[in-house]
Amino acid sequence: MVQDALAISLRGAHELLPQADWLAKLQRAEQSGQPLRIKLGLDPTAPDIHIGHTVVLNKMRQLQDLGHQVIFLIGDFTSLIGDPSGRNATRPPLTAEQIRANAETYFAQAKLVLDESKTEVRYNSEWSDPLGARGMIELAAKYTVARMMERDDFHKRFKAGQSISVHEFLYPLMQGYDSVALKSDLELGGTDQKFNLLVGRHLQQEYGQEPQCILTMPLLEGLDGVEKMSKSKGNTIGISEPANSMFAKVLSISDELMWRWYTLLSFKSLADIEALKAEVAGGRNPKDAKVLLAREITTRFHGAGAADAAEQDFANRSKGGVPDEIPEVQLSGAPLGIGLLLKQAGLAPSTSEANRLIEGGGVRVDSSGVSDKGLKLAAGTYVVQVGKRKFARVTLA
Repeated sequence: MVQDALAISLRGAHELLPQADWLAKLQRAEQSGQPLRIKLGLDPTAPDIHIGHTVVLNKMRQLQDLGHQVIFLIGDFTSLIGDPSGRNATRPPLTAEQIRANAETYFAQAKLVLDESKTEVRYNSEWSDPLGARGMIELAAKYTVARMMERDDFHKRFKAGQSISVHEFLYPLMQGYDSVALKSDLELGGTDQKFNLLVGRHLQQEYGQEPQCILTMPLLEGLDGVEKMSKSKGNTIGISEPANSMFAKVLSISDELMWRWYTLLSFKSLADIEALKAEVAGGRNPKDAKVLLAREITTRFHGAGAADAAEQDFANRSKGGVPDEIPEVQLSGAPLGIGLLLKQAGLAPSTSEANRLIEGGGVRVDSSGVSDKGLKLAAGTYVVQVGKRKFARVTLA
């Protein structure tokens, strides 16, 4: 049982430190029947969670299913500081109003992965606000500047002569203090959070607690298969975006990336994934495996019925059909040039990009290809398509 729990802990993980300590904790939990406390902290820096965030949430759910206590920590206090991890410049902190608005939607999305009835939700302002100036100074005395400067991003910025604000040193201290307040046995995070997680381990020892283990998960590559999934890169799948869009986006990833997504996002066993991979290697169409992954992810966030409909919608599009549900757009100014229409309908970011799409044969109006950039559409209603996935029903007056 303990070895099975260790295997589940290590699935897809980047690093588990120290592994021997985690094994000992698992053995103690099995013998005593006392669940371990597993912490994940997320700062509500944006209102939407994408499936890249669910890599660590999936791991939390796996450990939750083993019977351990998971703590979903919303960093409403640490968000006021701003996490400097991976930054080459000081990051502007969020306002209290922004944090409050984002936090309202955070767990509502996270519980689509976690078992809500078995999840402890906490806010780190609970213990951070009462700490006060005296407590903050006492906390700061438990960590040295030399050790703080070992952090890669701080070291690089210092060498480059870039500014580092004193408040940025407080972020890893406050995140580490969360582990003290929660008496966590294990803290999860992305690979970019390793330093912060280790600070938590150090501070627990300073406060006389058994130090937590840390489990870092890889940063999920986005739709492009190159950059980490990030809203700023435009390569994300939001867990609250429509089922049809979610399904189609999963099918758009490369065959190679698909298997990495299977490991990090799927709840299928590793044995089942390996069997499926062997079938593909033996000649089965890799699209079959991708459809199974798309169905699983879409079902998780929207339900089986929506996944069925999304699969049918994708099949219709692949055959040149029009999806059942497409955006309705009202425009004025008929007759209107096709390039300007595409821009105003939100189907192209600019008229120049619209013209490029037309030249590339990627634009259709009422199922007919458009090749003339000078085309003007009279008043009426048109189904306009750009590429394989962008549609709008445009009513022009």
